This record gives sequence, structure tokens and C-alpha cells, in this order.
Amino acid sequence: MTEVSLIVPVYNAEKSLARCIDSILAQDYENFELLLMDDGSTDQSAAICDAYADRDSRIRVVHKENTGVSDTRNQGLKRSRGVYIQFLDADDWIAPEATGLLVRAAEEHDAELVVSDFYRVVNQWTSHKGSIDVEGCLNREEFADWMLKSPADYYYGVLWNKLYRRALIEKFSLRMDPALDWCEDFIFNMEYILHVNRIFILRVPIYYYVKTEGSLVGRGMTLGGIVRMKLSVIEYYQDFYKSIYSKADYQERKPEIYRFLVNYSHDDFALPLLPGTEKLGAERVVSLHRPKYSNVWIYGYYENRMFRRAFEAIGKKLELDYRDLCVMMFLHSFGSIENLREAADYLEIPPVGVPALLQKLALRGLIKMKLGRAETACLTEKAAEVLQELDAAVQEVWLDCTKGMQKEEKRQLLQLREQSYQNLREKLER
Repeated sequence: MTEVSLIVPVYNAEKSLARCIDSILAQDYENFELLLMDDGSTDQSAAICDAYADRDSRIRVVHKENTGVSDTRNQGLKRSRGVYIQFLDADDWIAPEATGLLVRAAEEHDAELVVSDFYRVVNQWTSHKGSIDVEGCLNREEFADWMLKSPADYYYGVLWNKLYRRALIEKFSLRMDPALDWCEDFIFNMEYILHVNRIFILRVPIYYYVKTEGSLVGRGMTLGGIVRMKLSVIEYYQDFYKSIYSKADYQERKPEIYRFLVNYSHDDFALPLLPGTEKLGAERVVSLHRPKYSNVWIYGYYENRMFRRAFEAIGKKLELDYRDLCVMMFLHSFGSIENLREAADYLEIPPVGVPALLQKLALRGLIKMKLGRAETACLTEKAAEVLQELDAAVQEVWLDCTKGMQKEEKRQLLQLREQSYQNLREKLER
């Protein structure tokens, strides 16, 4: 059974389409179908779609007359076969771990909706964007409370930072309204949320959103114009909160609800020198070098890069530095720090810096130790959530390493590696 249907509306996107499709085909999670919905493109987009479909059987291309993005997405939903639905825009792209993280969050937490952070891209700069600063499951009312704080934030309105369950969409016949040329995705989200109980907030940016000229602000809409357009949508917005809150709570929060009228749709900025803005490519660990030949050092190099990528993603979720996670993994794996110099070498910091790093984690309640004595450090019960994430990351790296192998091949590889590690331990202990 196909687990995920990725739906991409395509209209005259020849300059960015290949990047979008390549990012989908590069997903760590492979059990998906890709629906490329060509909405009557007049450039080379249709030919690009067909070329990719010829190369990968997971891709289906639909060529149709130009009816707009809402109807195009609806036709994609009609043709979808996955358990989950994921949307992308053809101008954008996703990180390799995107679909896998969304599915894992949905299944591990029994969530009907997963909402992730994203990257805002402007030229060669990126900025991490999110709106809810806690990770975990929320119910409808809790999610609605967060949305009241920033009702026009792209985080809530767009489709592309979310994972939906197709069964719910079909059960309640949810579709985008083709008659609306603004806020149709936000209305779809509100209608969907009315039928869910658990919404998981994934604080990892996995989507790269490129600003286009199709937005209200990009089209030069004035504040008055935005308000007039919002008046046509406010009825949906009111009905949503009337369904979420009791009558008394709705009346109490009405001023906040009506703030939607004067909030303009926004995703903030990604500009050089602004806090949180990075050069595109600096936000994640990559490896672009191609080895001239294979050797043991190269194997270790790639594994190290994969672990760093996984740990940095966890760090963004849990607000921990890469070295914080390294020292927690060290304690998780070895139980204690018996040799300060060895731990310092591993962490690539001076030995005097290890107690300070441990004390920082102690202040978070993740470890306990006697002041200044690194050898007394041990993990606390509060560290369980972090350790669960680290264990999952280790398993994901192992799956990446053994991709395409049969079960017996994996077993034999594990045995061989255990023997090689034992050899290295014995050598290093002398």
C-alpha cells in the first residue's frame, strides 16, 4: 500500500520544477507516489513532468486545462491513493528527511495532522520559521489558541508544511473552494482541523519556501484591499472558532478573533544580518565531495556527517546544541565519563570545557553531577525524551547505511562491524 501521496500543482514552473521533483525523489522515505498536476502550462513544464515520469514509476502526471491551483489540488486529491497527503508548490523544495519525519510523527503520536516549521528562502538566504514554540501533541482548542496569537501567519494557512490523513479528507468530502482566489488553503485547513483530535507540532524546518509574486503583498494589495478581501472569508473564520469554543469563550475572545481582519498574511523575512538568517546551505549538514577511492576513513567520514545531520535536526526541535547532544549520547552509550581527556577529544573542546558543558545540561535538568566533577555526571529521567530521539536517529542512520540490503546481509554486516569495533577498542585501550 502506498503510504504518502505527494501532490504538486504545476503551472509554468520550468525554472524551478526539476529542483522540486529532485528533492522529492531524494527522500529517505521511499513509499510514496508523486502526482504532478500540470495545470495547462504553456512553457516546458509539461515535458519536464513527462521526462521524470518515464524515469520513476512512482510518478504520475496529469495534464489538464488551466483551472487554477485549487481545482488542480482537488483533482490531485481525487486521484491520490496514499494513507497520507502531502502538498508541495513547484517553486519550493523539501529536505531529504521531510516525508519520513512527518510520517513518523503521525504514526508514533497517533496524530491526524502534523505541522512542521519551514525555511523562508530569499535569494541565497534562509530563515527558520515557526509559530508554536512547543513540540508535541495539541488538541483542537490548544491549536486554535496558538493560532489566535498570529492568525495570518503562513504557518497556519498554507498546506505545504502539513501532513494530512486522506481517510479524513474523504470521509468529510473536504476540498479547496475553486471560487476563492485567496485563503482557500486556510479554509481547507480550518475545516480539516474541526475533524481531528490530535495535532502534532514538529519543530524541525523541513520545507524550503520561496517567496513568489502571487501573494497579496507581492501584488501590491493595500491594507484596505486586504480587509475587503478578508470580509469574504471571515464567516469561515468565525464559524471555525464558534465550533471550537463554547459560546462564552467565543464572546470573551471575539476581539482576538477579529484581529484576523487587520493582520496581513506574512511569513516574516530572510535577509542578511537579521538574527536567525543563514546563507542557503549553512542550515544543514551536506557532503558534496566525491571520494577518489574507498577506504575505512571515508566510511567513517560519511557516517559522521549523517550523525551530525541527524543530531542537528534534533537540536532544532529540542533547543539543544550539537555538542549538548554529543555529550548526552556519550553518557547514554558509556554510562559515565571515566576519562576527561577522552571525552574532551570526542567533543573537540579543551578538557576544562567539559564540566562547563555538563553544568549547562544540569541546569536543564538533563543530567545530574557534583559541581565541577565530570566523572559524577549521569543522565536523569528528564533526559528520556532526548534519548528516545537519539536512539531513533541512530536507527535511521543504520537504515540508511543498509538501504537495499536483504535481512541476512544486514545481520552479517552487523556481526562483521561488531568484530571490527572490538578490534578497534582493544587497540585503543593499549
